[in-house]
Amino acid sequence: MQQFDAIWINANIATMTDNGQAYGLIENGVLAIKDGLIAFIGTRAELPKFDALATPLYDIKGQWLLPGFIDCHTHLVYGGNRANEFEMRLNGASYQDIAAAGGGIRATVAATRAASHEELFVLAKDRLNTLLAQGVTTVEIKSGYGLDLATEQKILQVAAELDKHHPIAIQKTFLGAHALPPDYADNADGYIDAVCQMLPQLQQLGLVDAVDVFCEGIGFNLAQTRKVFSAAQALRIPVKAHAEQLSNLGGSALVAEFAGLSADHIEFLDEAGVAAMAKAGTVAVLLPGAFYFLRETQFPPIALLRQYKVPMAVATDLNPGTSPLCSLTLMLNMACTLFRLTPEEALLGVTRHAAQALGLSDRGSLAVGQRADFACYAISRPAELCYQFGVNSLKQLIINGKEVTPATV
Repeated sequence: MQQFDAIWINANIATMTDNGQAYGLIENGVLAIKDGLIAFIGTRAELPKFDALATPLYDIKGQWLLPGFIDCHTHLVYGGNRANEFEMRLNGASYQDIAAAGGGIRATVAATRAASHEELFVLAKDRLNTLLAQGVTTVEIKSGYGLDLATEQKILQVAAELDKHHPIAIQKTFLGAHALPPDYADNADGYIDAVCQMLPQLQQLGLVDAVDVFCEGIGFNLAQTRKVFSAAQALRIPVKAHAEQLSNLGGSALVAEFAGLSADHIEFLDEAGVAAMAKAGTVAVLLPGAFYFLRETQFPPIALLRQYKVPMAVATDLNPGTSPLCSLTLMLNMACTLFRLTPEEALLGVTRHAAQALGLSDRGSLAVGQRADFACYAISRPAELCYQFGVNSLKQLIINGKEVTPATV
């Protein structure tokens, strides 16, 4: 007789696997878990015999089970906000005016450097709670608002503490090469050398799951990006990049050259870059929130990504400057309405493909052996999760086999 910790019956299951059905659908299905993993998924007729008296049984009466959502690109740990700059821009101030007034990323760096570990933890926990209430079960958190070893370490330590004390699983990404700090003005190469020196120190503390670089004209060039990637490769740390957001420098192709996890933003990505990503298995991470907030007009090359079968992930890019949007469900709607993804593509983008963008093979789909991270929604079809925004249809959330009540975290 099979032993299970809990069973869900009478479920429509969007497994997000490639089983030949839209959304990987199993109609009128059953899902059972054991020791934090999915132990069975299929039809009621296929369910092995089990101890009905000792096993909790959830009859969800035709509601939908989906994998827990994954937000694979955030800058969630930061101090302060930049609402004042938002207001200044709408009152006619230029980028130069704001920078002259101490605004932009330097303002966030100053606020984050000044904030204590405890203050950053509380702010970040509140943001995580907001995502949790939407069915998000894994989040990537980047550093990059310190631009010195002490603050980069502080940000990543906060992320590590959140991973220990919050139900959402956290992946930690070192983004020391996010911007040029004031003390390295006109010395980008020198700062990149400093970043490469920070990396092994942070890795020894267990604070780095991946390394990111802002490869852009206002960030760091290809040679500087390559230097950081080489340092990461020597430490066997996977890489990714903010690439082709404002211009086409070839950052995505460079990520692919290093067999990197993802190239993110990619509005100016060309066919050669798409082909390189396809060959390397690099995921394209779409960030419709930044596209919307910055009122961009250059669309990512969705048709080319489809043609070359490059996996597309969708994320919030939650940050105080260019995407202060703490809603992955809003990103689902934006990915469909702005970028014309289908609902199935968008949902793959926050489940299976988002997991791939983080190098995680144990989540993002519902299959035997996967982490028991899933959500129950009172919806008539999966497309509802992309179609409407502001109505929370989440009824139950399971993370690592345990039920989580978002309101009480």
